[in-house]
Amino acid sequence: MEKVNRYSSLDNESFNLLNQIKKEDTNINIDITKVILAKLLSIKGIQLAMASTILRFKNPNIYQIIDQRVYRFIKGENLPIYFPNIERQIELYVDYLETLKSVCINNNIDFKISDRIIYELDKKHNKDEKIRY
Repeated sequence: MEKVNRYSSLDNESFNLLNQIKKEDTNINIDITKVILAKLLSIKGIQLAMASTILRFKNPNIYQIIDQRVYRFIKGENLPIYFPNIERQIELYVDYLETLKSVCINNNIDFKISDRIIYELDKKHNKDEKIRY
């Protein structure tokens, strides 16, 4: 079996933008988030799931990985699999974060680990529902 080395390269501008997010931040800066997402999503090989993963590792207090199960559980519908443009992806992710934050506050769930908790809730409550790949 042949190994395939696949990766995306981030340029200095991307790193500088990401470094505007501090580990100790607890509130999202929507404006900078949109700029960072636009930059990340314009890089070949980075789609919304990967961009959200990068942001989550940068600061899990304000960002979470967008996930089909979590999205379905908190929004009551499937995560779209087609995005017409980068702007729509950004809107969807920001709305996802706002909804997730609200669900966490209303249900006393630690936002930092909410992706794992709600993922498991979806598996339990929607066990007969298929995940789209």
